Amino acid sequence: MNILLSENPLILLFIVAALGYFIGSIKIKGNSIGVAAVLFVGLAIGAMDSTFNVPQIIFELGLVLFVYSIGISSGPAFFKSFKKNGFKDIIFVVFMLTLSAIVALLLYLLFNLDGATISGLYAGSTTNTPALAGVIDMVNQVEEPGDQAIIQKLVIGYTYSYPMGVLGVMIAIIIMEKLLKIDYKEEIERIKHKYNVGEGLTSETVEITNPEISQYQLRDIRNHFKWNIVFGRLKNRAGEFVLTNWDTVLNIGDRLLLVGSKEELDKAINILGKITNEKISYDRKEYDTRRIFVSNHHVVGKSISELNLAEKFDATITRIRRGDVDMLATSDVILERGDRIRFVARRKDLKSLSTFFGDSYYESSKVNIFSFGLVIALGLLLGTIPINLPGGINFKLGFAGGPLIVSLIFGAIQRTGNMVWTLPYAANVTLRQIGLTLLLAVIGLRSGNSFVESLSSGGGLILFISGGIISMLGACISLFLGYRFFKLPFSLLLGFISNQPAILDFANNRCENRIPFIGYTIMFPIALVLKIIFAQMLFLLLQ
Repeated sequence: MNILLSENPLILLFIVAALGYFIGSIKIKGNSIGVAAVLFVGLAIGAMDSTFNVPQIIFELGLVLFVYSIGISSGPAFFKSFKKNGFKDIIFVVFMLTLSAIVALLLYLLFNLDGATISGLYAGSTTNTPALAGVIDMVNQVEEPGDQAIIQKLVIGYTYSYPMGVLGVMIAIIIMEKLLKIDYKEEIERIKHKYNVGEGLTSETVEITNPEISQYQLRDIRNHFKWNIVFGRLKNRAGEFVLTNWDTVLNIGDRLLLVGSKEELDKAINILGKITNEKISYDRKEYDTRRIFVSNHHVVGKSISELNLAEKFDATITRIRRGDVDMLATSDVILERGDRIRFVARRKDLKSLSTFFGDSYYESSKVNIFSFGLVIALGLLLGTIPINLPGGINFKLGFAGGPLIVSLIFGAIQRTGNMVWTLPYAANVTLRQIGLTLLLAVIGLRSGNSFVESLSSGGGLILFISGGIISMLGACISLFLGYRFFKLPFSLLLGFISNQPAILDFANNRCENRIPFIGYTIMFPIALVLKIIFAQMLFLLLQ
C-alpha cells in the first residue's frame, strides 16, 4: 500500500483531502475544525512514510487559486473599508505583528534558544513560508556556503511551530469568544451597513399619514432621510395599484410596500405613517413577480442605477440574492454573475426582462477563462519582481502576495468595457475550497515525517510549546486589545489574525459572515512583508 501511494501522488493527495474533509465536518458540541482537518490528516499520513509526497506545483496551484478567489471577491470591500477607516486598520495590523515578534524575543530569553531556532519558530507560528525562505536565503548570503546546521535549526523550529500556528490561533479564537462574550448576530446588526454582508430583509406595508411627507417625490424622501430601504409597489387612495419609481409622489392614505431590515423599516414607518396589515395586491392579468438569474455579461459589473430600468420597463426590483444572502436592490448595488433578482413587472415585459438579465443558470455559472487566466498571470509576474528594502533585506511577493494584490485591484474594478473581471459566486466558492484543500494537504504531507523525527530527537517539547505560546498569546492579546481599545469588530479581527487559510475558514464558520475575508485581505499584503522583515531581523539580532 505504501509503495502504491508513494508512486501515485495524486491518489495520495485525494485520500488526504477526502479523509480530512470528512473528519473536519464532524461536530463536537456544535463545533468542528472544518477544512483545517486536511492539514492534520496530512501530518499524520506524512509521518507514516517519508516517501509520501506530492509535487511542489500542487501546493503552488492551491495557494494561487485560494488567494485569487479571496482577492477577486473582496476587492470592493477592501478598498471601501480602507477609504472609510484610513490607516486605523493598517496600524493595528502592524501592532499585532510587532507583538508576535516581541513574544518570540521573550521566548528566546526565557528558554535560552538560539537565533536560528527562534527565527524558524516565529516563521512557523505565523505560518509564513516566505519568511522562512527569506531567512534561509539570508543564511546563504551571510554565512559560510552550505551551512546546513543553521538551516536545519531554522527548518526544525518552523516544523514544530507551524501546526501550533494553526491550532493555537483557533484555540485563541474560542477562548476570546467566551472571555469577551461575543454575539456574532448582534455584532453583524451593528456593522452590516459598513460591510456588504446581507441585510436580514423583511417587508412591511405602511399607510401614509404624515402630511409633511405628502406631495414629496420618493427621490426627495430618500435623499433627505438616507434610509437603506427599497420602495415597492403602491396602492393609492383610489384603490389603484402602481409600481413606484423615483418620481412617484406620496399622498395621505396611500399604502406603500417597504423592503429592508427591521431596524431601517422602523425608522421609515415612524416618519411615513403607520403599519397596516393590508396586502397590496396587483392585477395578475397585468403584473407578476419573478426571480431570474443575472447571466448577461453586459449587465454584470454595473450598478442598478446604470441600467436605467425605468426607461425600458415598468418593473421594480425589490431584492437580490447572492449566494445565501439577501441584499437590498438599492441603486448603488453592483450586479454579479449568478445573482438572483426578484422583481414585480408587467407580464408583457417578463420575457424582455429575462433576455435583458440573461436568466441562464448555465451561463451564470461559467468562468471567463481569459480574465481568470490574465489576472492570475499578472499576479504571478508581480510575485517574481524582487523588492529591496533598507538594510539589504530582499524579498518577493511570491505565489501568494502577487496574485492577491492583482486580484484585489481587478476585483475592485469589476469590469473594463465589455470585460468582466469578477467570478460567479458559486465558481468563486468552489475555487476557494479546492485551492485551500490542495495547499493544506501538501503542507501536511511534507511536514509530517520531519515533525515526528524532531520529536524523537529530544528537546522538541520546548519548541512545540514555544510555537503555541507565540501563536496563542499573540492572538489572544491582539483580539483583546483590538476589540476593547481599537474598537474593531471581532469578526474583522478574526480576519486579521488568520495568518493561514485554514484559520480563515475556521473563523468564517464561527461567525458565519464574510467579514473575516475582508480582514484577511487587509492584513495579508502588509503581513506578508512585515513577517519576512521581522524573521530576518530576529535572525540578525539574535544569531
